Amino acid sequence: MDSDSTGRGTEASGTERDSLLRLLGGRASALDASLPPVAFGLGWVLSGESVAAAGISAVVVGVVIGVWRLLSGARPLAVLFSLLAVLVGSIIALRTGQAVDFYLVRLASNAASGLAWMISIAVRWPLLGLVVGTLLGQRTRWRRDPDLLRAYSRASWVWVGQYVTRLVVFIPLWMINAVVPLSIAQVVLTWPLVVLCVVASWWVLRRTLPPDHPGIRHARGPEDVVRRSPGR
Repeated sequence: MDSDSTGRGTEASGTERDSLLRLLGGRASALDASLPPVAFGLGWVLSGESVAAAGISAVVVGVVIGVWRLLSGARPLAVLFSLLAVLVGSIIALRTGQAVDFYLVRLASNAASGLAWMISIAVRWPLLGLVVGTLLGQRTRWRRDPDLLRAYSRASWVWVGQYVTRLVVFIPLWMINAVVPLSIAQVVLTWPLVVLCVVASWWVLRRTLPPDHPGIRHARGPEDVVRRSPGR
Protein backbone atom coordinates (compact mmCIF):
# COMPACT_ATOMS: atom_id res chain seq x y z
CA MET A 1 0.00 0.00 0.00
CA ASP A 2 1.47 3.36 -1.01
CA SER A 3 1.70 6.39 1.25
CA ASP A 4 -1.29 8.08 -0.43
CA SER A 5 -3.58 5.10 0.13
CA THR A 6 -2.30 4.76 3.69
CA GLY A 7 -3.12 8.39 4.34
CA ARG A 8 -6.60 7.96 2.91
CA GLY A 9 -7.10 4.86 5.06
CA THR A 10 -6.01 6.70 8.19
CA GLU A 11 -8.22 9.65 7.33
CA ALA A 12 -11.20 7.37 6.73
CA SER A 13 -10.63 5.58 10.05
CA GLY A 14 -10.44 8.91 11.87
CA THR A 15 -13.65 10.08 10.20
CA GLU A 16 -15.48 6.87 11.13
CA ARG A 17 -14.20 7.10 14.70
CA ASP A 18 -15.45 10.70 14.99
CA SER A 19 -18.76 9.63 13.46
CA LEU A 20 -19.03 6.89 16.09
CA LEU A 21 -18.54 9.49 18.82
CA ARG A 22 -21.32 11.65 17.38
CA LEU A 23 -23.63 8.66 16.94
CA LEU A 24 -23.21 7.68 20.58
CA GLY A 25 -24.14 11.10 21.94
CA GLY A 26 -21.03 13.25 21.86
CA ARG A 27 -20.67 16.39 23.90
CA ALA A 28 -24.41 17.11 24.16
CA SER A 29 -25.16 13.92 26.08
CA ALA A 30 -22.13 14.54 28.27
CA LEU A 31 -23.50 17.96 29.24
CA ASP A 32 -26.79 16.33 30.25
CA ALA A 33 -24.97 13.85 32.44
CA SER A 34 -22.41 16.14 34.08
CA LEU A 35 -23.66 19.71 34.44
CA PRO A 36 -26.84 19.14 36.53
CA PRO A 37 -24.94 17.08 39.14
CA VAL A 38 -22.25 19.78 39.26
CA ALA A 39 -24.98 22.41 39.73
CA PHE A 40 -26.43 20.29 42.54
CA GLY A 41 -23.07 20.08 44.31
CA LEU A 42 -22.39 23.81 43.91
CA GLY A 43 -25.89 24.71 45.05
CA TRP A 44 -25.50 22.51 48.11
CA VAL A 45 -22.18 24.10 49.09
CA LEU A 46 -23.12 27.73 48.35
CA SER A 47 -26.48 27.48 50.12
CA GLY A 48 -25.00 26.14 53.33
CA GLU A 49 -25.88 22.51 52.57
CA SER A 50 -29.52 23.08 51.64
CA VAL A 51 -30.88 20.07 49.74
CA ALA A 52 -33.79 22.11 48.39
CA ALA A 53 -31.52 24.82 46.98
CA ALA A 54 -29.23 22.20 45.48
CA GLY A 55 -32.19 20.44 43.84
CA ILE A 56 -33.52 23.69 42.38
CA SER A 57 -30.07 24.52 41.00
CA ALA A 58 -29.81 21.14 39.30
CA VAL A 59 -33.31 21.35 37.81
CA VAL A 60 -32.77 24.88 36.49
CA VAL A 61 -29.52 23.87 34.81
CA GLY A 62 -31.19 20.73 33.45
CA VAL A 63 -34.02 22.80 31.94
CA VAL A 64 -31.59 25.27 30.36
CA ILE A 65 -29.58 22.44 28.81
CA GLY A 66 -32.79 20.74 27.68
CA VAL A 67 -34.06 23.87 25.91
CA TRP A 68 -30.67 24.36 24.27
CA ARG A 69 -30.60 20.76 23.06
CA LEU A 70 -34.13 20.97 21.66
CA LEU A 71 -33.22 24.13 19.76
CA SER A 72 -30.13 22.33 18.48
CA GLY A 73 -32.27 19.53 17.06
CA ALA A 74 -31.93 16.87 19.77
CA ARG A 75 -34.59 14.20 20.08
CA PRO A 76 -37.33 15.38 22.52
CA LEU A 77 -37.55 11.96 24.19
CA ALA A 78 -33.82 11.95 24.99
CA VAL A 79 -34.08 15.45 26.46
CA LEU A 80 -37.12 14.44 28.50
CA PHE A 81 -35.38 11.40 29.99
CA SER A 82 -32.35 13.49 30.95
CA LEU A 83 -34.51 16.10 32.68
CA LEU A 84 -36.59 13.41 34.35
CA ALA A 85 -33.45 11.89 35.87
CA VAL A 86 -32.57 15.26 37.41
CA LEU A 87 -36.11 15.75 38.76
CA VAL A 88 -36.30 12.27 40.26
CA GLY A 89 -32.86 12.63 41.84
CA SER A 90 -33.85 15.94 43.41
CA ILE A 91 -37.11 14.51 44.76
CA ILE A 92 -35.32 11.50 46.28
CA ALA A 93 -32.79 13.76 48.01
CA LEU A 94 -35.59 15.97 49.35
CA ARG A 95 -37.54 12.98 50.64
CA THR A 96 -34.55 11.39 52.40
CA GLY A 97 -32.97 14.66 53.47
CA GLN A 98 -29.61 13.36 52.28
CA ALA A 99 -27.99 15.37 49.49
CA VAL A 100 -25.90 12.40 48.42
CA ASP A 101 -29.09 10.51 47.49
CA PHE A 102 -29.48 12.82 44.50
CA TYR A 103 -26.95 10.54 42.82
CA LEU A 104 -28.89 7.32 43.45
CA VAL A 105 -30.54 7.63 40.05
CA ARG A 106 -27.09 7.81 38.47
CA LEU A 107 -25.95 4.74 40.37
CA ALA A 108 -29.02 2.78 39.36
CA SER A 109 -28.84 3.83 35.70
CA ASN A 110 -25.18 2.86 35.43
CA ALA A 111 -25.81 -0.52 37.07
CA ALA A 112 -28.79 -1.18 34.80
CA SER A 113 -26.89 -0.06 31.72
CA GLY A 114 -23.89 -2.26 32.49
CA LEU A 115 -26.17 -5.27 33.04
CA ALA A 116 -28.09 -4.58 29.83
CA TRP A 117 -24.86 -4.41 27.80
CA MET A 118 -23.63 -7.69 29.28
CA ILE A 119 -26.93 -9.44 28.52
CA SER A 120 -26.92 -8.10 24.96
CA ILE A 121 -23.46 -9.59 24.39
CA ALA A 122 -24.51 -12.93 25.89
CA VAL A 123 -27.55 -13.24 23.58
CA ARG A 124 -25.51 -12.12 20.54
CA TRP A 125 -27.35 -8.84 20.10
CA PRO A 126 -24.58 -6.47 21.26
CA LEU A 127 -25.97 -3.05 22.04
CA LEU A 128 -23.15 -1.26 20.26
CA GLY A 129 -24.24 -2.92 17.05
CA LEU A 130 -27.91 -2.12 17.69
CA VAL A 131 -27.22 1.55 18.39
CA VAL A 132 -24.76 2.17 15.56
CA GLY A 133 -26.58 -0.06 13.07
CA THR A 134 -29.88 1.71 13.69
CA LEU A 135 -28.39 5.19 13.45
CA LEU A 136 -26.57 4.22 10.23
CA GLY A 137 -29.83 2.98 8.72
CA GLN A 138 -28.65 -0.63 8.63
CA ARG A 139 -31.32 -1.87 11.04
CA THR A 140 -30.13 -5.42 11.85
CA ARG A 141 -28.23 -6.17 8.61
CA TRP A 142 -24.98 -6.02 10.58
CA ARG A 143 -25.99 -9.23 12.42
CA ARG A 144 -25.81 -11.17 9.14
CA ASP A 145 -22.16 -10.16 8.88
CA PRO A 146 -20.20 -12.61 11.11
CA ASP A 147 -17.22 -10.27 11.25
CA LEU A 148 -19.27 -7.26 12.33
CA LEU A 149 -21.21 -9.32 14.88
CA ARG A 150 -17.97 -10.52 16.46
CA ALA A 151 -16.45 -7.04 16.38
CA TYR A 152 -19.47 -5.36 17.95
CA SER A 153 -19.61 -8.04 20.65
CA ARG A 154 -15.98 -7.53 21.63
CA ALA A 155 -16.19 -3.73 21.47
CA SER A 156 -19.33 -3.75 23.62
CA TRP A 157 -17.25 -5.06 26.53
CA VAL A 158 -15.46 -1.70 26.53
CA TRP A 159 -18.79 -0.04 27.29
CA VAL A 160 -19.48 -2.51 30.06
CA GLY A 161 -16.16 -1.44 31.53
CA GLN A 162 -17.27 2.19 31.40
CA TYR A 163 -20.28 1.53 33.62
CA VAL A 164 -18.33 -0.71 35.98
CA THR A 165 -15.66 1.97 36.36
CA ARG A 166 -18.27 4.55 37.35
CA LEU A 167 -19.85 2.22 39.88
CA VAL A 168 -16.47 1.40 41.43
CA VAL A 169 -15.94 5.13 42.02
CA PHE A 170 -19.50 6.30 42.73
CA ILE A 171 -20.63 3.67 45.23
CA PRO A 172 -17.86 4.22 47.83
CA LEU A 173 -18.32 8.01 47.56
CA TRP A 174 -22.07 7.62 48.05
CA MET A 175 -21.53 5.35 51.04
CA ILE A 176 -19.35 7.92 52.81
CA ASN A 177 -21.76 10.77 51.99
CA ALA A 178 -19.22 12.62 49.82
CA VAL A 179 -21.42 15.07 47.91
CA VAL A 180 -18.73 17.31 46.44
CA PRO A 181 -16.40 14.48 45.34
CA LEU A 182 -19.39 12.79 43.72
CA SER A 183 -20.12 15.98 41.78
CA ILE A 184 -16.52 16.12 40.59
CA ALA A 185 -16.54 12.43 39.70
CA GLN A 186 -19.61 13.02 37.52
CA VAL A 187 -17.55 15.37 35.35
CA VAL A 188 -14.37 13.30 35.26
CA LEU A 189 -16.23 10.07 34.48
CA THR A 190 -18.60 11.48 31.88
CA TRP A 191 -17.19 13.24 28.83
CA PRO A 192 -13.50 12.20 29.29
CA LEU A 193 -14.53 8.59 29.98
CA VAL A 194 -16.92 8.53 27.01
CA VAL A 195 -14.17 9.79 24.70
CA LEU A 196 -11.77 7.15 26.03
CA CYS A 197 -14.49 4.52 25.64
CA VAL A 198 -15.17 5.50 22.02
CA VAL A 199 -11.47 5.45 21.15
CA ALA A 200 -10.97 2.09 22.85
CA SER A 201 -14.07 0.48 21.35
CA TRP A 202 -13.14 1.81 17.91
CA TRP A 203 -9.67 0.28 18.31
CA VAL A 204 -11.25 -3.04 19.26
CA LEU A 205 -13.60 -2.86 16.26
CA ARG A 206 -10.78 -2.18 13.83
CA ARG A 207 -8.55 -4.86 15.36
CA THR A 208 -11.33 -7.45 15.22
CA LEU A 209 -12.49 -6.79 11.65
CA PRO A 210 -10.40 -8.53 8.96
CA PRO A 211 -8.15 -6.26 6.85
CA ASP A 212 -10.38 -6.56 3.76
CA HIS A 213 -13.58 -5.58 5.55
CA PRO A 214 -15.15 -2.36 4.15
CA GLY A 215 -15.99 -0.98 7.63
CA ILE A 216 -18.96 -0.50 9.93
CA ARG A 217 -20.99 1.35 7.28
CA HIS A 218 -20.92 -1.64 4.92
CA ALA A 219 -22.33 -4.85 6.38
CA ARG A 220 -21.55 -8.01 4.41
CA GLY A 221 -23.61 -11.16 4.22
CA PRO A 222 -22.31 -14.62 5.22
CA GLU A 223 -21.93 -15.50 1.54
CA ASP A 224 -19.40 -12.67 1.12
CA VAL A 225 -17.32 -14.06 3.95
CA VAL A 226 -17.50 -17.61 2.52
CA ARG A 227 -16.34 -16.41 -0.90
CA ARG A 228 -13.13 -14.96 0.56
CA SER A 229 -10.07 -17.08 0.00
CA PRO A 230 -6.40 -16.57 0.96
CA GLY A 231 -5.35 -16.64 -2.64
CA ARG A 232 -7.61 -13.76 -3.71
